Formats: sequence, structure tokens, C-alpha cells
Amino acid sequence: MSDDIKPRILPLPRAEWSDDAREVFAYWGEPNAWEEGSKTNIIMVMGNHPDLGKAFNVWGKHLLMSNTLPTRALELLILRVAWRVKSAYEWHNHVGYGINAGLTLDEIAALRTFPDGGDWNEQDALVLRSVDELIDSGNLSDATWDALGAHFDKRQKMDLVFSIGHYVMTSWALSVFGVQIEGGADRIGFDLKTASGRIPGKTWKPGEAENWVDTRGY
Repeated sequence: MSDDIKPRILPLPRAEWSDDAREVFAYWGEPNAWEEGSKTNIIMVMGNHPDLGKAFNVWGKHLLMSNTLPTRALELLILRVAWRVKSAYEWHNHVGYGINAGLTLDEIAALRTFPDGGDWNEQDALVLRSVDELIDSGNLSDATWDALGAHFDKRQKMDLVFSIGHYVMTSWALSVFGVQIEGGADRIGFDLKTASGRIPGKTWKPGEAENWVDTRGY
């Protein structure tokens, strides 16, 4: 399960850390990030382009932390995107977030084979179908859009569409730039097996717990 991704853009070297770059590192409230940099590889890569990195942080924080979608729906969406576009980085990070949002490992495994796999309620199935329709055709069918209205309000439907787009875009960037899963992390593969053989468990998003960084094992 070694990370065989070849980096094309490396984390910003310390000799090039400007105040603008440090703003990118410190945005998420990670302890000592201004002084020591972030432990999150994508953030350190984004430090190479501080203007883009700062905009990416603000946009990404809304979709990750202030999204109007229920957290379960959001994590289902992200994991389905990660599976569809084969983003090992997003998959690894969001398995733990998904478990924290109430998804079971059986559900996470089943979303890989949607629509055949899993016993999904209508809301879950609509979220997963939305991912597939947008990736496959660049649009949602009228039937899917109308059905979403039975479960989500206008703002939530807007967040759903933008969330799918954001995580596809971010997955592309991770793949193209060659961003590796953080050293020290117990890598979770698409088969839901970890490098250590342990069963994947909960992880916390920024600020959800005092030791949120530690739960990632970086």
C-alpha cells in the first residue's frame, strides 16, 4: 500500500515561505502552522501559489465546514466522487470523516458499486445518483433535480452541485500535482484496508476536536 504517486509540485520549501504562504498554511487553525507549516500536504502544495491557495481555503472551508447539506449526505457525495475519479488522497481522508458522520464501513464499501450495491434510502440514493449524473453528463436530469426537492431546500441543492464540482476539481489537482498521502498516516485504500491492518476509525475535521490533527496520524 505504498504511495507510488510521483510528486510534480512539491510542498513549498521553507526557504520560500512568505507571509502570504504562511497565511495559506495557518488558515485552518492548525497549531503552529504559521511557524512550522501545515502537516497537510495539499495545503503545503497550495503554498506555492498563495493567491490561489487563500481563495481555495475560503471556498473549501465553506463546502467542508459550512455546507448546508447534512454531513452524512456531504460525506457520501465526497466518497462517491473520490471513488469515481480514483482520488486515493480524498478517499483516505474522507473515510474517517464519513465514519464520524455515521456511515458504516459496509455502507462505504457499498457506495463503490452503486446503484447495484447497498440498501440505500431515497435521499442517499439521490445524492449518489447526482454525483454519477454530473460526472457522466455534466448535468442533472429533471427527474433527479425534482426528486432532490423532496429532501433538500434550494440552498442545499446549490451546495450539492457545487460540492460535487469542487471535489472533482480538487481530486484532479491532487492527481495532476502528485500530492501524496501524508507521511505517518495509516493509509486507507479503496479496499478499506489500512497499511497497519487496523480497522479504519473516526477522524475529525478542523476544529471539531482539540486534537483534530492528531486523529489523522500525520
